[in-house]
Amino acid sequence: MSESDPKSDPKSDKRTQFGSRYLTDESNVFQHNAWDDVEWDETFKETIEAKVMENSVKRVSDERVDHLDKNANIFWDQFYDKHENKFFKDRHWLLTEFPELNTTAKSSQESDSEAIEWPTVNILELGCGVGNTVFPVLQINSNPNLMIYCCDFSSTAISLVKGNALYDQKRCNAFTLDITGEDWTVPFPKCSLNVVTMIFVLSAIDPNRMQNVINKIGEYLKVGGLLLFRDYGRYDMTQVRFKAGHCLKDNFYVRGDGTRAYFFTQEEIDSMLTSAGLKKLFLRSDKRLQVNRAKQVRMYRVWIQAKYCKQ
Repeated sequence: MSESDPKSDPKSDKRTQFGSRYLTDESNVFQHNAWDDVEWDETFKETIEAKVMENSVKRVSDERVDHLDKNANIFWDQFYDKHENKFFKDRHWLLTEFPELNTTAKSSQESDSEAIEWPTVNILELGCGVGNTVFPVLQINSNPNLMIYCCDFSSTAISLVKGNALYDQKRCNAFTLDITGEDWTVPFPKCSLNVVTMIFVLSAIDPNRMQNVINKIGEYLKVGGLLLFRDYGRYDMTQVRFKAGHCLKDNFYVRGDGTRAYFFTQEEIDSMLTSAGLKKLFLRSDKRLQVNRAKQVRMYRVWIQAKYCKQ
């Protein structure tokens, strides 16, 4: 599983670090492609709440909901069969906002001529898709003792990862895994991971299965290990644009290709992560106003970004 939003611009991942541009003069709104921390006035907030309420009235049948859940891997396989590695852009911005993914060397204190001492670091990328987080990390992180484990629900996605010229078996291990399952068959022991990344993955899972996934992450992280999280926020443009008849449950939708998306609040994320024994280091809503300057169109994006630590 991975971020999938055919209705939004796939180039939206190619972004400056959050918090670098603020709109102070409304007349300048179309001077740049994006603005950070744009607050919604009450009229706009009421408008988008009404649109979400409207597109949620007509629900998908229980039979269809069950079918989508049981065959989720098939829909993701079909997605990657169609798009292969062309849909997503590499997420180089992650290394800026989550610098823990670029582990630095520890130089010897005894002599400048001593060999560099590299830390052993194990990273797990959940829902790796075609490797849009994995490969930028492999390219930039020069630590020879780095191992990136990456898994996805889709066997097609994993085949694409392994077929990439940047795939290095000495530093990367890609495998298929249904992370919603009670038991994980994985190539590493419990309490062995320094970092787990979860980027636009939890939203693709039925809400009833989310807590179990978070609990499993807690089992495999080392004490002091980090969960780096980013996903859709409540009332993101994508949620507002869903048509009636696509709503599965409250704030949970199905796209035309059968893949699904949930839209979170900060409170929901904090509740799940703290229930799994993880301590909040950072949690915020990343609100951005993106504009199409040619068409003079505004697009309001909301993402939840978080960093939690295993105690």
